[in-house]
Amino acid sequence: MLFLFFPLGFIYTCGGTLKGRNGSIESPGFPYGYPNGANCTWVIVGEEGSRIQLMFLSFAIEEEYDFLSLYDGHPHPTNFRTRLTGFQIPTPVTSTGNVFSLRLTSDFAVSAHGFKLNYEELHSTSCGNPGVPPKAVLSGGGRFAVGDHVRYSCVPGYVLDGHATLTCITNAGNSAVWDFPAPICRAEDTCGGTVRGGSGVVTSPGYPGNYGNQADCTWILLAEPGDTISVIFTDFQTEEKYDYLEVEGTEPPTIWLSGSNVPSPVVSNKNWLRLHFVTDDNHRYRGFSAHYQGNLLLPSSFFSVSLCCLFFCLFN
Repeated sequence: MLFLFFPLGFIYTCGGTLKGRNGSIESPGFPYGYPNGANCTWVIVGEEGSRIQLMFLSFAIEEEYDFLSLYDGHPHPTNFRTRLTGFQIPTPVTSTGNVFSLRLTSDFAVSAHGFKLNYEELHSTSCGNPGVPPKAVLSGGGRFAVGDHVRYSCVPGYVLDGHATLTCITNAGNSAVWDFPAPICRAEDTCGGTVRGGSGVVTSPGYPGNYGNQADCTWILLAEPGDTISVIFTDFQTEEKYDYLEVEGTEPPTIWLSGSNVPSPVVSNKNWLRLHFVTDDNHRYRGFSAHYQGNLLLPSSFFSVSLCCLFFCLFN
């Protein structure tokens, strides 16, 4: 570790390069709290041809001020995967290659307990543990290898959104992947849900009125097997940096949308998209409205023409 002095205080650096088939990482000071001014980077390097899976055991990071950033490769902006913050244990995350990087950054004020995770090398025939979402029960699985199945259910008072059964399959890149994302269990009176069908509209809670504070909504858009999904935003107004829409199932794997600019169209690289809308406890805005459309799996040039046609129809 190293302390560097800056005008606002000390910068606490830590981390390193980790090798081996499995291991664990803890934030400095866990579970008693990480230091202020932390800037710690861990780089996990597996065998050539393998992937790395992270399984979080504990997670408590000061929400929206301290972050754990994940990079699908070495810690470079072009490899940025997602940013984690808050007090909910994240679902397992798997790299696409044999290098996975994590960077913990904290401000100079409040801290929290920090995080602890296990990492493991996955070879081409293993999907890895899909994880157990809050209020969910997982059965089956075995070695989580190609051909294995897992099944989810929810505890009483909660309903399942997503596919109850996941199958470990081999994708076009000859890597083992789950055919659908892990479902979620939500209270019966909350927003979000699983949306099936060729086309439709998804809006933030209360739209076109303002959304509420402390919203946490997840929609899973499902198309026919072999199809993809395109999403055209017709309106987008959120509190920049604090209220956001996370889109998963694209290339890159996760897209974060926030602010007042209408985002560009989004196209999935699978037959599903997961939309996760989160707001803090301060300002309220109008939110978003998005039109989704299932597409046959055709060349990308076809999508460009199709999206232009859909955009024209929506705005004319």
